Amino acid sequence: MPDKQLELFPNAGLQGLNLPQGPDLRPTDSLGKTMEPFTEYMQQKGFAENTIASFLGHMGLLIKFLGPETALDKCSTQQLERFLDFIRTGRGVPCSPKSLDRRITTLKVFFGWLAEKSVLPNDPAAPLVHYGARSPLPTILVEEQIREVLRVTKAMRDAEEAPDARPHLLITLLLATAIKKAECMRIELHHIDLSDAAQPSVYIHYDKPRQRFKTRRLALPADWPQTLEVYLRRYQPKERLFECTPRNLEYVLHNISTLAYLANPMTFEMLRWTSATQSLREGMDEERLRKRLGLSRIAWQETLPILQKLAEGPL
Repeated sequence: MPDKQLELFPNAGLQGLNLPQGPDLRPTDSLGKTMEPFTEYMQQKGFAENTIASFLGHMGLLIKFLGPETALDKCSTQQLERFLDFIRTGRGVPCSPKSLDRRITTLKVFFGWLAEKSVLPNDPAAPLVHYGARSPLPTILVEEQIREVLRVTKAMRDAEEAPDARPHLLITLLLATAIKKAECMRIELHHIDLSDAAQPSVYIHYDKPRQRFKTRRLALPADWPQTLEVYLRRYQPKERLFECTPRNLEYVLHNISTLAYLANPMTFEMLRWTSATQSLREGMDEERLRKRLGLSRIAWQETLPILQKLAEGPL
C-alpha cells in the first residue's frame, strides 16, 4: 500500500466543527433557545439542506423528550442515554441501527458545538457509542490472506499464455486507495497520472459542487503502471479504466476469493474496510484518513469507531 496520501483539494469540504462566531449562549439557556443558533452554525459550515432538516428533526425529538425549557447544563450523558433508550424501545416506532446512529451523530455534533464554544465545560455526548461500533464488525482481510490473494493475481498477470492483469490491477487499486465501487467504475483513463514514474496516482473526480470534498488524488503502488500496461494490451479500454459492468468486477473478486481459499468472498466494501484499517494501523493521521476515504465529518463520526475496533483485531 502506498505510504502517502496525495490531496487534490486539501482545503475542500467541511473544515471542522469549530464554532463560528454567533449569538451568546449560557449553560442555563434552554434547549429550545439553541435551535436558531444551531441552524445558523450548520448553514455556515455548509451542511446540506436535507442534513440540517434531519438534524433539527432529531433535536426536536430530544426537546420533546426532555422538555423545551430544559437547561443545557442539565443535559447529562445519563439523560442522553435515557433518550436513546426511549428512541430504541419506548416510542412504539421501529428504529433501525442506521437511524439510531444518525441520531447519535446529531447529539455529538450539537453538544460538540456547545463544548467547542465553551457554553458547556464538557461534551455530554462524547461517551455515546455508535450502534455500528457495537454491532458485528465488517469482515476484512488479514495480512496472510492479502499475501495469498496477491500471489494468485500476480501469477495470473505474469502467466506466459493469456496473461490476465485485471484481477491484480483491480485488487491493488482497491487496497491502495480504499475507493468505493461507484468511484472505481467512474475512473477514466485520463484520471490516471503516470507523469512521475516514482509516484503514480489516480484522481477520484466528482462534478457536483456539494460533493467537491470527495474529489481527491490518491497514490498508487509503484509497480502499478507495469500492471496497467499488461492490462491495457489485453482489454484495450477507450475511455474508462474498466469498461464492463460492476457485476463483472464482482465476479473477478469472487473468483480470486475461491482461488485464494478465502472463507468469505471479497467484495468492494471488504477491500475498502481492509485498506482503511491498514492505514489506521500504520499510523495515518485521522483527518488525513478521512480525506482519503472521501468522507464528510458527519459520516466520519460513524466510521472512525468501527475502524478503531477493526484496527484492534488480528493482523
